Amino acid sequence: MKLGILGGSFNPIHLGHIFLADKVLSTLKLDRIIFIPAYCSPFKLEENESRQMQDNAYDRLDMLAASITGNNKFTIDDCEVTREGISYTVNTLEDIISRFLPQGKLTLIIGDDLAAEFPQWHQSDKILQLADIVIARRINATAGSYPYPHTIIDNDVMNISSQEVRRRIQERSSWRSLVPSGAAALIEDRCLYGYQSDSLHNNLSGYDCTQTVIHRIEATVRASLSTERFLHSRNTALHASDLCRRFGLDPAAGYLAGIAHDMAKQFDNKHLTKIIKNAGMKISILEKDKPSLLHGKAAAVLLRERFSVHNKDVLEAVAYHTSGSENMGALAKIVYIADKTESSRRIEPALRELCMAKTLAGSTQADLDEILFAVLEKTIFKLKAKKLVLSEDTLNLLNKMMQTKL
Repeated sequence: MKLGILGGSFNPIHLGHIFLADKVLSTLKLDRIIFIPAYCSPFKLEENESRQMQDNAYDRLDMLAASITGNNKFTIDDCEVTREGISYTVNTLEDIISRFLPQGKLTLIIGDDLAAEFPQWHQSDKILQLADIVIARRINATAGSYPYPHTIIDNDVMNISSQEVRRRIQERSSWRSLVPSGAAALIEDRCLYGYQSDSLHNNLSGYDCTQTVIHRIEATVRASLSTERFLHSRNTALHASDLCRRFGLDPAAGYLAGIAHDMAKQFDNKHLTKIIKNAGMKISILEKDKPSLLHGKAAAVLLRERFSVHNKDVLEAVAYHTSGSENMGALAKIVYIADKTESSRRIEPALRELCMAKTLAGSTQADLDEILFAVLEKTIFKLKAKKLVLSEDTLNLLNKMMQTKL
């Protein structure tokens, strides 16, 4: 197997790293690129930066892992992190060769910002025996001249650096488009590089719905649904997140419940019934007659069992987004509303204005129950027009809300 080595701090990994690895892979017809994050780079021995690299070594590993998911041409090796100390390239190459048994010499990728200094690297002569040097352009538009055997890759120079990403995060300016989405989720969850979250989940005891979990769930939803159904789920997630901000709930919880609510929508009836029975849940007469109504409850089971989501409000919101429930909490009300009124739905302008907080002249902003009752009435009207049977949960919810309004 022909292997390429791309080492660096990856503090954090950004799209320039991914682009460069792919360019070298295709140009030189390599079988795989191994990303190797340094524990302590000999090029970054300033006390503050060196200490930060050591402290966040496993965060950098995790961000790399989240960034190459599904790509069988890329892998990661943690030898420098586990070895600790200053990460000398010659030691790493010897380690990789002993374990990976590559076909021919390794291909060592370095940037032109470091190429001129290569002769001063620790045991550079031995490095040349172990690997072919490939120089990629990072700062120079034209190829330089270097006094050792090498190949220059004609790659585009992407104006991205880890330092720039860190600066943007600290200054709260745009940065997410510069890094792979999996890495961005970890930066947000762990508040790396001074990131300040606007989510409430860090303050909620036992809340386990992080951006990393949401990222995994959304990928699963996208793979299991048609494009049209996935877009509906994402619109619902965004609408639920906005409503949560409006009514003082955690936007991350709203987004998670919204993106997951139709996770089981396209399962066949036998599969849905099996999930509910295995979970020890009751199936109503109406659900036996029309098992597709179980998709919300099935999705809640999957969230709990496959993704270890145990937040009761989220699970309730997903389980009852179709029928509603007379004792549903605020998040469940929001997801019910969002599912029925997200932007791709064709609904009456007045109802949309009510949901979007664009109140009519002279009116006051609607509260959550007022919006829920309006949406519930319209939903029941449509169901009756289609001569569909209303579930007991829906009728109980309607009766409770009617009594409240009296």
